[in-house]
Amino acid sequence: MDESPEVPARSRDERLRGPEAVRLHVTLAVGLVLCAAAFWFELTRALGGNALSWAYVFEWPLLAVFAVYMWSRFLHPGREEGSRRRQPTLDPAFEAMRQRWEESRDELERNRQPGAGPSDA
Repeated sequence: MDESPEVPARSRDERLRGPEAVRLHVTLAVGLVLCAAAFWFELTRALGGNALSWAYVFEWPLLAVFAVYMWSRFLHPGREEGSRRRQPTLDPAFEAMRQRWEESRDELERNRQPGAGPSDA
């Protein structure tokens, strides 16, 4: 079985630093300025009588909130991964079943011949 190399897990407190962090901050700042400008533009159009612009008045702040959320996720990459990586606990009554399943899977992999495909018989 082809195993992929282990990627070292980031600690919970590790955060993005250096040029990558600067680019991330600059991207967020530019994005927030664009969202604020678009919000102001659409608000003035909506107050001027353009009914469709009211949808955009609410869309641009939501996009800005999403940008801040993604900025936080990229800045602190290991923050929420720890909770997802935890293995669920298995009832001891089913542990023997899991072990047998793993043994069967390993036996199938050992018995598989390289290059052997389905037969056309």
